[in-house]
Amino acid sequence: MKPLCLAAMLAATATMSQADQYAEVMTEYARDHILTWLQDPTLISAIRLQNLRTGHLAQSEIEDLDRRWQQEVGQPVRPTVDPVVGNAAADFLRARIAGSSGTMTEIFIMDGRGLNVAASDPTSDYWQGDEAKFTETYGQGPQAMHIGDIEYDESTQTYQGQVSVAIADPDTGAVIGAVTVGLDAEQLF
Repeated sequence: MKPLCLAAMLAATATMSQADQYAEVMTEYARDHILTWLQDPTLISAIRLQNLRTGHLAQSEIEDLDRRWQQEVGQPVRPTVDPVVGNAAADFLRARIAGSSGTMTEIFIMDGRGLNVAASDPTSDYWQGDEAKFTETYGQGPQAMHIGDIEYDESTQTYQGQVSVAIADPDTGAVIGAVTVGLDAEQLF
């Protein structure tokens, strides 16, 4: 029995070591290639404006918006989705993806409630406020970063991880939103 326990411990250690290695590489990529554009006026302006529009919403209103979004994804008429993927900030995000040589696969910006402000492509849901990508960045300080697990993504048929970072207002230093960037794990190594 002891050899089995040792083998299991070694396998767990190897997996944790590999996860740590991916987290380290993803963190480095974020510092070198993502943090450099998070203070762009197009993004900051879009987040500020949406915070004014959504700051007063009740949780039930947020959940209703999220349901509408999910019903619209993949439909020809998308009054909730289209403004998020069709604004100047979304164009800015798509330009970042295009300039990443395939490393960045998706990007979306969230407001102070965890609602999408801009997205390179439609996300599966509109409200990210109950997910670690938001809860472990927004409200955790201007330097907060969350590194997600590497997982196989069916839509892109690649192994991806997500890096999420708090976005601070350059005028006040207060956190006003967050960004999540999908990274193709195979491109990182």
